[in-house]
Amino acid sequence: MADYIEGKRPVIEALRTHVPISELLVADNLQRDGLVEDILRKARQTNTPVKTVPRRDLDKRSERGSHQGVMAQTKPFEYVSLQAILDAAQHRAQENGGAALVVLLDHITDAGNLGAIVRSAEAAGASGIVLPNKRAARVGAATYKSSAGAVAHVNISQVANIAQTIERLKKEGYWVAGASEQAQEVVWDANLKGRIALVLGSEGEGLARLTQESCDFLVKLPQVGRVASLNVAQAATACMYEWVRQNRPGQ
Repeated sequence: MADYIEGKRPVIEALRTHVPISELLVADNLQRDGLVEDILRKARQTNTPVKTVPRRDLDKRSERGSHQGVMAQTKPFEYVSLQAILDAAQHRAQENGGAALVVLLDHITDAGNLGAIVRSAEAAGASGIVLPNKRAARVGAATYKSSAGAVAHVNISQVANIAQTIERLKKEGYWVAGASEQAQEVVWDANLKGRIALVLGSEGEGLARLTQESCDFLVKLPQVGRVASLNVAQAATACMYEWVRQNRPGQ
């Protein structure tokens, strides 16, 4: 299924942040204004094909009805193999005193959350992110936007089974930490040194039972306020940076 970015400002932002675009669609009756001229100029600079189509064609493709006469079709994201992430992690460990981080997302469905997690993972130096290939968010236009372009710099893999992937990571020498509100141990007190696979659950239900049982240990963030829990992207950032803290040189 094609993934489209709709509207003048979203399209120009996509061009500016180097979202991979296969084709720019422009309505045949589009009025040329400053934004449109900027879009066409950016398209020329990036060698993005521009196709003029009847406005009704855009109406049919539009999901929100907000295309303003301009839509961009994004290229399919190129996922990597799990082995590619393991190889990157091995290289990272050799340069980082044996420490490497792989992040697994157990059926997170919001593309915005996925992008925010990717952004934090890139900043924290994670070697890759693993997603289920069904019933989970995929990398698309919304992910590029919420990741602030970090998607282009992070290895992302899709797998058929998260629990089986966890078992493979264990065989590769990783300790698997699952983030869960039901955990007894606060993440600050857990040992996150070395090769760690951090597993985060879905927005509504958290870690699936089988996934939780597959983890070596569970961790949680301390809660001192009245809100029940953090957004999964916020929680992921906090946990990843605890891994960064514990694996600083000299620690």
